[in-house]
Amino acid sequence: MSSQTRTIVIAIIAVGAAILGYMYYQDQQTTGVEIKIGEGGISIEEN
Repeated sequence: MSSQTRTIVIAIIAVGAAILGYMYYQDQQTTGVEIKIGEGGISIEEN
């Protein structure tokens, strides 16, 4: 594997890890109250 190919692969892995980390961070930040209105009535959940 050439040096340039290895650098590209490492960069792709780093970007993927950064994206997954950001998505995990955003998922952890969702707190509050969730209100759903459906056929079964009203549902209120605290996150």
